[in-house]
Amino acid sequence: MTAPVKAYLETETGSQIPFLFNPSSIDMSRSVSWKPQESPGENAPSLTWDRGQAATMKFDLVLDTTDTGSDVTVHTNKLLDLTKVDSQKKRPPWVRLGWGRLSSFKAVITSVTMQFTYFSAAGVPLRARATLNLMQYQDEGRHPLQNPTSGTRSRDRMHLVKPGETLDRIAYGAYGDSTTWRVIAERNKITDPLRLQPGTRLILPEREATPRGR
Repeated sequence: MTAPVKAYLETETGSQIPFLFNPSSIDMSRSVSWKPQESPGENAPSLTWDRGQAATMKFDLVLDTTDTGSDVTVHTNKLLDLTKVDSQKKRPPWVRLGWGRLSSFKAVITSVTMQFTYFSAAGVPLRARATLNLMQYQDEGRHPLQNPTSGTRSRDRMHLVKPGETLDRIAYGAYGDSTTWRVIAERNKITDPLRLQPGTRLILPEREATPRGR
């Protein structure tokens, strides 16, 4: 049986925060503004287009480490860190929700609510529920959640690195050309290809974006 694909948050720096469990639902909202015109004697005023509003997303996550006994705050802190100001950009980073071949618009996290629901006998938090509220960062002409093949973004694939795998082997398996490993390294901002860790999720650009022999 094929393992379920995990959803994740892609950060502005290109790193990914995989979810321990996929959200059961994702709430999307988008509103637009219309202004009523003066319409004396009419039953209803005519409307004039004003402006669009930033779209929003909201979803809940369950974070559970009871199987390993490790501190779940290792995972909750990664989400909370996304609300901290970057010293260079003078703002928190934008993120993009991804799930398999689906990808959202760029968004910023406006709030994170944590509820710790289970602890070990030693007081180590093992289970938490997080509620994330996100707001569209800029106008990209994208729907809230779409398959990249229907937009302008390339049709990237995801690959979970297995023990013993190297970038050139992954490139050969994906494209039939081991020399395209540099494209994978560039797309995932890998500076040291010899330190590829098992369990890392790699973005594999579509074949047309990986010229042979690069």
